[in-house]
This record gives sequence, structure tokens and C-alpha cells, in this order.
Amino acid sequence: MAARYSQYVVSKQRRNRYALILAGGRGTRFWPRSRKASAKQVLNLTGAGPLIRLTVERLLPLVPAGNVLVLTSIELRESVRRLLPEVPAAQILAEPVGRNTAPAIGLGAKILLDRDPQAVMGVFPADHHIGRPAAFRRLVSAAWREAARGRMVLLGIEPRRPDTGYGYIEFPKNSLKPGSLEPAPVVRFREKPDLATARRYLASGKYLWNAGIFFWPAALYLERLRECLPGTYDRIAALPTFGARRFAQALAESFPHCDNISVDYAVLEKTAGVVGFAAGDIGWSDLGSFEAVYELAEKDAAGNACRGELLALDAGGNYADAPGKLVALLGVENLVIVDTADALLVARRGDAQRVGELVKALRGRGLSRLH
Repeated sequence: MAARYSQYVVSKQRRNRYALILAGGRGTRFWPRSRKASAKQVLNLTGAGPLIRLTVERLLPLVPAGNVLVLTSIELRESVRRLLPEVPAAQILAEPVGRNTAPAIGLGAKILLDRDPQAVMGVFPADHHIGRPAAFRRLVSAAWREAARGRMVLLGIEPRRPDTGYGYIEFPKNSLKPGSLEPAPVVRFREKPDLATARRYLASGKYLWNAGIFFWPAALYLERLRECLPGTYDRIAALPTFGARRFAQALAESFPHCDNISVDYAVLEKTAGVVGFAAGDIGWSDLGSFEAVYELAEKDAAGNACRGELLALDAGGNYADAPGKLVALLGVENLVIVDTADALLVARRGDAQRVGELVKALRGRGLSRLH
């Protein structure tokens, strides 16, 4: 394993930038469109293309394809490789099991550090929407430069509403300048709040949503992982060099025993000196449910959105996903309708966040073919 981060002078040159794409989630709130073998990140939910494809395309002006590493699931690995032909196939790696973001980022950092002791990594979810990619890239470039100075950096989103579904990041009062290329110091991380607390956060002007986008030298992250999760660090550090003959077997044996915990709880909340950029208007959405897709979709005069052909009479505020067929709506409002070859979802738009409960129910009934 590499020596401590303090022994490195981290290069600011582009060749030392690496992008780690986290693509291992299931996206159960997009059932029945999202399944184990065709999860959210490989789907074309917005009409612009598969989400992971769009994620990598946004980054390629900043980092060469050979410096992209993708961590995904065993079920999705081949689909991801087909969608990302410019990324070396060996760098699209399947985790043996999901262990949340702290171990996944540690694995990515170890792989990158084996290749380049001066690697400065950006960590990106595979399934977000960015409506203004040029503005996004300006912020990402600034964040990478800041990380190259030996800091842990995050990109946060200015809250648009008192949402209880996001973690929040607190900053000093009057320090946030959305869109600025100067970072602000993080005060603390806050867990997902109740509605009253979320309203206070929004009114204070001191908080950003945690978008799960991070930047740091790979060596620095592993040093912090060693201090915060020593057991997980030891397992990752003991892996053979990436590409060695025994790497895959060692990973399969060791990774399931890593702690199952997010990077926020495990590392960032325990680290002083983290700084953040307020993203401003980059057109960000985490596409967390069909409701989020509806918000981005083009709508008719009654607020209906449809992927497919639509006939709506006395109907409004509906979202339908049924490519290749006519969807006829009569006298209904605020529904989500999603039609696939073997399943049909009909739900209130206000319950879109609960769609994942159906996947749990399918598992409980032994209907594995449907999830």
C-alpha cells in the first residue's frame, strides 16, 4: 500500500485527474422500468440517453476516458461496458456485493493509487441529471484544482424546497455564493431532516443539499479511511495490485466483510477542513423517482407528460411511460403509469417515492422474475 498522503506533493496537472463513477445502485423507485439487470443508471429515463452514458460524456472534456473507473454490480457490468465503449473494459468493475459508498470509494482509491501515486479523484453518481453541463464542468474543474491542494472537497446543491429526502451540509452564515469558483468551509453534515427542520434550513441560507459528488487525492482518502474504518481499510489495502491475477478472487473474498456504511457517516462527518462549492444553477436533479422525471419532462397544456402517444380528456398532471403504444387518459389526475412487457404500475404521483415498497413486496412473495 502507498505511504501516507503527507509524503506526496499532489500534481495539479490534468493527467493526474481520475473519475470514479459509482453505478451499483438498484433504483427500486423506478420499478417496473428498473430491474436488477437493467437498473436506473443504464436506462434512458429523460429521453436524452442512458444516464451513465450522459454522466461520462459530461466528464470527458475534463478527464480522458482512460482515467475513468466505474464500480457497478455483477448484473449490470456487461450493460455498462456496452454503453461506455471508450472506457477500458477492465476499468468497469463489479463489486462482489454492495457495501455502500465508503468501501466503494476506498476500493476505487486503492485501484487508482496503484496506478498513480498522485491521483486526484472525483467521485460521481452514475444516475444524476445535469441540465447545464458547461456550468457543471466549470465547478468540477475548480473542485478538482482545490482537491489537488490536498483537501477534501464536495459539490453541494442550493435547496429549492424544504425537502426531507436529502442530507444537508451546513456552512458559515453568508459564506455561500452559488456558482462561485471559491469554496466555503463546511461546518457540519446533517442527516435527512423532518419537514419543520428542512424549512429552517432553507430559510437560513446556510445549507446545501448533499449531491454525493466529492473530490480528493486518492492517498488522502485512504489515510482517512484507515483512521475512521481501520478494518475496511486493512481489507482494501491487502488486495493485490489491480490487474494482478489474484485480484478478482481476493476482492470476492474480502469485500463482503467491509463495513456497510456511507462515506458521509464514515469519513466526512469525522474530518475537519472539508470545503464545498455551491453549484448554483446547473440544472441538477438526482432523478430519485418518477416524480422527478415528470418535473423534467415536456408537458401539454393540462400538465400531462408521456413517453409514447397520449390521448387525454379531462385529465391533468399525469406521467405515462409506455413507448410504442397509445395511452388514453380519461378523467384522471396526478397519476404515474408505467407499462412494461411483464408489469404495469399505476400510482399517485405523490406516492412516487414509495414505489420501492413494491419491490420489497415482490421479494416477499417470491416473485424474483419481476424485480
